[in-house]
Amino acid sequence: MRAMVLSATGSLDHNPAPLKIADTIRPEPGHGEILIEVAVCGVCHTELDEIEGRTKPPRLPVIPGHEIVGRIAALGAGSKRHDIGDRVGVGWIYSSTGDSTENLSADFRATGRDADGGYAEFVVVPEQYAYPVPDVFSDAEAAPLLCAGGVGYRSLKLTGLQDGQVLGLTGFGGSGHLVLQLAKHLYPACKVFVFARSEKEREFALELGADWAGDTADVPPEAPHAIIDTTPAWKPVLAALKCLRPGGRLVINAIRKEAGDREVMASIRYEDHLWMEKEIKSVANVTHQDLLEFLPIAAEIPLHVTVELYRLEDANRALHDLRAGHVRGAKVLDISASP
Repeated sequence: MRAMVLSATGSLDHNPAPLKIADTIRPEPGHGEILIEVAVCGVCHTELDEIEGRTKPPRLPVIPGHEIVGRIAALGAGSKRHDIGDRVGVGWIYSSTGDSTENLSADFRATGRDADGGYAEFVVVPEQYAYPVPDVFSDAEAAPLLCAGGVGYRSLKLTGLQDGQVLGLTGFGGSGHLVLQLAKHLYPACKVFVFARSEKEREFALELGADWAGDTADVPPEAPHAIIDTTPAWKPVLAALKCLRPGGRLVINAIRKEAGDREVMASIRYEDHLWMEKEIKSVANVTHQDLLEFLPIAAEIPLHVTVELYRLEDANRALHDLRAGHVRGAKVLDISASP
């Protein structure tokens, strides 16, 4: 089985090709598990956090990747939820307790970090954490829905937004371009303002229906009731808190923040950034119920998913492009296209 394998963590600046192509043993499904032949796997910023050590895998080597779409190739003993040949998706949650707070549990295991993921031709997962993929989406379109979409959906729920209010989105990559469309569908009277650092990202946001788009430090036409931050940096956090209206909520959708500009948090001023009952809430992982709810909604809209395809062997290049901000939509590895 061909796979891209991570054997050591560290900065991409020091090791620009941390993933190595390898011929590994094809896994076999155990009790309650399924074997998936992987068609595609999305490339997520969390992979950068794993590779650079901000959320270290507990064991190495490991195969990254947690936005997986493929077809079931084999069933383990006792597996009854799916049939061989079914098209399914797998997200960040590999396994947990199965209850409504499983995303917060110490038993939470992440796909591609705590267990081998989808940068490979095959992957084994617990059957409960594989989800039917709506027919309206191609394999590549479906991949970002499994994390960028699912966690974005959870982020939107955590804002407490009501129809007719103003939502801000800071950062406009794989998750942002999906949440914009989702918000417009679930809250049709809402205005959505996008804060993005590049002109191309702002133009893309307006194409998808944003009511306004500006730089992260710009002042929007109205103060948002809620803002979702999907950036890896700290400066947008301060900017978001400052422009929230009284009683507003900032939801930070990130597994980790990078340390590069952390010192800006020393300039936080209570009267500017926190007073007037402003709130900060983080998003911790995702539950299987989030994905079961979200995927049918995504199909109902249906979400317009923009992707850029890479071969499995080009996973390192995809990660560098993502890190550099060369993003329009989401990046996806086409496993089936590899020799």
